[in-house]
This record gives sequence, C-alpha cells and structure tokens, in this order.
Amino acid sequence: MPKEAPVNAGARDDTPYGAWSRVSGMQAKLHRWAAADPGRRFDDLFNLVHDPATLVVAFDRVAGNRGANTPGVDGLRVADVEERIGVRGFVEDLRAQLKTGTFRPMPVRERKIPKPGGSGKVRSLGITPVADRVVQAALKLVLEPIFEAGFLPVSYGFRPMRRAHDAIAEIHHFGSAGSATASLPAPAPPPSPSATSSPTRRVTIAQVAKCVGGVLSPLIFNVAMSVLDEHLHGPWQQGGAMSTSGRRVVRKRNSRPNWRVIRYCDDFVVLVDGCRSDVEALHEEMARVLTPMGLRLSPAKTRVVHMSEGFDFLGFHIQWRRKTGTSQWYVYTFIADRPIRSLKDKIRALTNRTSQQDPRAVLIRLGQIMRGWANYFKHAVCKNTLDSIENFVWRRVIRWWMALYRWKWKDVRRHLTDRTGRWRRPSADGIELFNIASVPVTRYRYRGNKIPSPWTVPNHA
Repeated sequence: MPKEAPVNAGARDDTPYGAWSRVSGMQAKLHRWAAADPGRRFDDLFNLVHDPATLVVAFDRVAGNRGANTPGVDGLRVADVEERIGVRGFVEDLRAQLKTGTFRPMPVRERKIPKPGGSGKVRSLGITPVADRVVQAALKLVLEPIFEAGFLPVSYGFRPMRRAHDAIAEIHHFGSAGSATASLPAPAPPPSPSATSSPTRRVTIAQVAKCVGGVLSPLIFNVAMSVLDEHLHGPWQQGGAMSTSGRRVVRKRNSRPNWRVIRYCDDFVVLVDGCRSDVEALHEEMARVLTPMGLRLSPAKTRVVHMSEGFDFLGFHIQWRRKTGTSQWYVYTFIADRPIRSLKDKIRALTNRTSQQDPRAVLIRLGQIMRGWANYFKHAVCKNTLDSIENFVWRRVIRWWMALYRWKWKDVRRHLTDRTGRWRRPSADGIELFNIASVPVTRYRYRGNKIPSPWTVPNHA
C-alpha cells in the first residue's frame, strides 16, 4: 500500500470499499509470503500499521464491536469520536502520532464483572481507550495473516473462520478412538517475579498479553500457546509417529500412548489413548513446555477423567455413552449444566413477579437471549433440554403477567386460547414470546483441515 495514501474516512457505516480492498490485498500477500517461507523476516511492517487504509479499517472493526459504547479512562466512546472529533480527524491525528513515535497507550480501565455460572466469583475486565483499541486492531490486521500461516489446525479460539463448534467436533471425531481424556484448561500466569540483581527483567509473552488487553491479546496468547501446539501435535505432522492410522495402531500395540490436543485459546483438552500414567507423564511434559513462556497449568481447573465419566468444555458436556438398544458406545455432546443455569437466571431476572417492565420490551429481550443461546447449543443432543426451557420460560412469563395484570387462570385461558381452545403464543403489542423449542437440532460436521483461510482470495467483507 502506498505510504502516503490519503486518508479516506467517513462515518463507520460508510467505510470505503477501497480501504477494505487494499487491506485485504495486503493481508493476502503477507499470508502468502509467510506460508511460502516460514523463516522469512518481515521488515518495515510498521508502515503498514499506520497506513491510512489500515487505520480506517481498524476503526471500523472497533466501531462494530460490542464494546464500542464502553468508554476507556478518557471517557470517550466510538460515538463520541464520530460526533465530536470526526473519523477523518481522529485517524489523521492517530496516524501522525504513530509516524512520529509520540503515541503512548493510556492506562486500562479495570472493571470487575461476575464470572458465568452464578459462582459468585468475579474477574477483571480491562477496558482500553478507543485510540488504543484502533492501534491494536491495526496491529492485528498486519500481524494476524503472518502468524496464521504457522498456526496448527488444532487451535480454534479467536482465529478467523474457526469457532468453538469446530473444537467440539474434533473432540467428537477423535474421542471415538481414545480410552482416556486429560482435560487441561486455563493456563494461568505465574506469580509476579520478585526483584533481582539484574538491571533488566524478562517479560514473557503471557505478561505482554495481560498488559495489552482488548483486541490484540487473543492473537498474542495464540502465538504463545502455539509452542505447546507444536510440541503436542508434532507427532501428527507428516512423517511423525502418529501421522497415520497405521502408525497409531502400532504404537497402541506396543503399549505406547497416542494423543491429540484440541485448544480454544487458553482452554484445551488432550485426548489420550493410553493409561493414567501416560496422562500424568504428558501432564508433566506440558508443564515443562509452558514454564518458559511464563504460564502454568491451573491446578484448580485441571482434571483427568475417562471419557465414560464425561467432561465439560466450552459450555458442552462430552461423554461416552452406550447407544440405546445396542452394545455400541459413542461420543455424545450435551449442553453442560452451567450454561443452562445461567440462561434460567437471566430469564428469572427478566420475569420477576414484581417487575413493572414493559412486556413488549421484555419479550424482545427474552427472544434475543434465547435465540443466541439456542443457536450456539443447537448442535448438541438437546431436544429435551430445549423443550424443558420452553416450558420454564412460558411459566415464568405467565406467572409474571398474572401478577402484573391481576389475572386469574380463567383470564389466562381467555387471553391465550382461540375459539377452538388451542393455546396461542404469549404476545405483547405484536411481539410473540420466542419458542426456543422450535429451534432445529442439527449435527455440526467435523471440518478438520478443510477449514479455509480468509486470505486464500481477497476478502472484502
């Protein structure tokens, strides 16, 4: 891209196609060069970071995120930037700071938010200012296609064209052949290093990811964790000890374990076809690999279980079960208990009997929550679960309305049945209660190495 290309920016809904086109072409070239020569040295990438097209697309990415309305320590939201400063002026000023080296990241605003599942625990959420988010997004636009060329197919978290369902499908695919599962989630950073006599202190990539926060940290963390991916997945590479089904059979015949790692950012599962001592030895080996990166396995979240016991991963419960009426055992994927409890808690909060909220607004919000939840979990064995939740939310809404409108049961029947006595969906001002049981349950197919790269051809969307 030309170093002095004019800033072509407007409102985020009018991000010029030319900026997307130039950035997409740049990414495709970087990815192609990195894939062709893994040892290639990329010089002068910073010119691409502060290129006007990169910054315009980065701003558009930030503006499209859910956190766009959340201000950083400077109090600015994306809407404030658009209204008070204007995108053109904001991008030009940011570019000037980057080119002259005067840009300085601002402190991260830290908020405590509850952990999912109703445990009562909280976690820290770092909120970066808009300008910092745009710079991080620009860095990601340039760096991601380079690093993606070297990432292995066993990692799925926060990578383009990949999703949690691919990780679950891989566990389902390879879990059919394994006899034990080491579920080893959430590597945790070690305690802060104490002061030493050395004038400098070693900063690990994990600590950098924690400090950066926001847009760039998942990419940095994937770079760090790729070391573990390469170590565990090495035997699966061409010519490796587990690279073919025949070689894996020979290893098993000789009482040697086979394993497969499936990772989603900092949560991962290792499927082990072997005995418990093999799993424990692999656990120690992984700890040794993670230590130089400033990471350790979380003792509280590390479990070793047999597939017949089952384990939770990414909101799903994965377990070996015997198929009804047969002697065959298969891997089944269910919805874990925690996300079901979390969904019901949200429904309860919206349908409290003393609530005076507008029924129409509540039905809209319930629909949004349940649609998103069901679309994520619809690939599990969950028909009965969806039916149960449908009954639960129907009862909650009706009991709330009975208190709100002072209805008796006969009033409920009068308002919600037709002339033939058939029940109608509860509705308010034209908005019907979403029927979560109507969501079709489908199987998500394992894509394996067939997941495409977004940079095989320029992507303008």
